Amino acid sequence: MTRKFLFALLAAAGLALAACTQKAHWRTDDIDGLMPRLAFNMTDDAGQPATGATYLGKTVLLYFGYTSCPDVCPTTLAKLAQALKDTKDHGANAKVLFVTVDPKRDTLSRLHEYVRAFGPWFVGLRGTPEELQALTKRYRVTYSYGKPDKDGNYEVTHSTAVFVFDGSGRSRLLMLPRDSAEAITSDLDQLAAGAGS
Repeated sequence: MTRKFLFALLAAAGLALAACTQKAHWRTDDIDGLMPRLAFNMTDDAGQPATGATYLGKTVLLYFGYTSCPDVCPTTLAKLAQALKDTKDHGANAKVLFVTVDPKRDTLSRLHEYVRAFGPWFVGLRGTPEELQALTKRYRVTYSYGKPDKDGNYEVTHSTAVFVFDGSGRSRLLMLPRDSAEAITSDLDQLAAGAGS
């Protein structure tokens, strides 16, 4: 083995190592390892059992809301749809899990119709009261129900953060209403490229 070849080999190994430890420049909040791994037991909007393991290998954006939400939920989901559409792979390796905090009104069929209107990346999740309580407690998500009006309609106050998990199910990012679609796209592209791993 010549000295030149050995130097070239070492240089290539150094570049590979640098690529593996690429430093991230996140535009949303870095919560790497600060939240529990992705884990839940619920039913998806197609009526199939869904767990955290169902989505291993995908970047997962986890959001809690309800289909009757007048503003925050549709605004957030539309922004996520735009961000995913603008990623380098057009969201091919990502899923947005929309967990209803209003299972009383959000039937599976209603959830299905609602989430699919935002694009192919969205999956609605519905659980029993016990399953929902376990999941919201796991990620410290709060929600409460307002007083019903004369027609039985009510609002639900809920957390507005989006939790992002990498393909291994590890918590990585927290996205808030202040974050732009461009910032979300940038961070999802970095995550897909292995930044911060």
